[in-house]
Amino acid sequence: MNNALLIDFGSTYTKLRAVDLEHQRILGSGQGPSTVTTDIMIGMKVALADLERRIGRLPTFRYRLASSSAAGGLRMITIGLVRQLTTEAARHAALGAGAKIVGTYAYRLTAQDKENIDRLSPDIILLSGGTDGGNSEVILHNAAALARSKLACPIVYAGNRAAVDEAQRLLAARRVITTENVMPEFNVLNIEPARAAIRQIFIDHIVHAKGMDRAQGEFDSVLMPTPAAVLEGAQLIADGLNGRSGLGSLLVVDPGGATTDVHSIAAGEPSPGVIAQGLPEPRAKRTVEGDLGMRHNAATIAEFVGVEILASDAKLEPARVTDLLETISSDVERLPQSAEEVALDQALARAAVKLAVNRHCGTVETIQTVAGPMTVQHGKDLTGVAAVIGTGGAVVASLDPRAILATALFDSAHPFSLKPKAPRLMLDSNYLLYACGLLREVEPQAALELALAHLQVL
Repeated sequence: MNNALLIDFGSTYTKLRAVDLEHQRILGSGQGPSTVTTDIMIGMKVALADLERRIGRLPTFRYRLASSSAAGGLRMITIGLVRQLTTEAARHAALGAGAKIVGTYAYRLTAQDKENIDRLSPDIILLSGGTDGGNSEVILHNAAALARSKLACPIVYAGNRAAVDEAQRLLAARRVITTENVMPEFNVLNIEPARAAIRQIFIDHIVHAKGMDRAQGEFDSVLMPTPAAVLEGAQLIADGLNGRSGLGSLLVVDPGGATTDVHSIAAGEPSPGVIAQGLPEPRAKRTVEGDLGMRHNAATIAEFVGVEILASDAKLEPARVTDLLETISSDVERLPQSAEEVALDQALARAAVKLAVNRHCGTVETIQTVAGPMTVQHGKDLTGVAAVIGTGGAVVASLDPRAILATALFDSAHPFSLKPKAPRLMLDSNYLLYACGLLREVEPQAALELALAHLQVL
């Protein structure tokens, strides 16, 4: 009975992992199509049949837990006061909760903004703005604008607590969940309460909206969006538990078909003599690069790095790369079939990871002040992280995953980038990070042991 079934309703596939918790052993894996738009049970039954075929008769499961990024994931819009402050704080909260941000707005919403928000049709809106006791006018203006919108989605209020009563009155006809301010004081982050509220809404409302409750007989509960499960798993692996050491600070890269995600678990504070500038960074940080999907944005990646450079990396002629990119654009679900397509796929993965990590990591620069030159840091210093972990099909299925992960490392040609300098390179070859994030909710020690036992050092 001490077995668990961990389910990921992905955008393309429903993936299963069956594990023995007592012996920290993988019993088997199964996979089927994600049929959320028709009947989720079709793909679920295919995945279960695949699992049974691989391991024989299915065991009894003590836990059957699921995460999901299906049907477009958790689509969120964030609204704040100042783009560099409360709006950015709200963005960190949303991404940490596993959301996909489809729109970000600052200051007073205009009529055009409201039309755009209606058109984007998000699953959740995160409304923030003003420190506690600070500016109330903007967040109340925005609350009134949302009250007049056509949307029926839940709204998380995570702004100035002095305005909460009036905002609730304005939004009385909406589903409003109030939580603590994401920035209660100037330059002070408080994003965990908002993250928790977003995840609870996901469980209470989004699971039904995405049709996943049609498969409730096959699992106990959907606990969180898949990206949030990956972040939870990464935190567990980094920190350890009950005297069992974790890996320490780490970076996780996940190049996918629609986005390239990067997670970091590290304080990222400046070195002595370096001054931090800008909003404080969360220790557990996730960024989502929607323009770096290896299928949906293959041509965009090529534009960023240059077709000639991409062709050189793939050891192909530029004209041939252009042809293959057109093939990918016309069929984003197409998997590599020839040696040339595999070579281009790996070059795209290396480019996507390099660009995404460049954006995720911080930078330093020297500025001139009246007191002389000073070195300032923007973002997180990740030069000292202990491990870089690759996950997802593009890395796991690669013939040379180390070459992909190496693009996440510090490059002396770009000395102002704060990318990892000497980490261990590791592979989540069994796609267990999401599973361990789910297990952390019920069996954290077993989740940690399972993860550490199956991460592959490259």
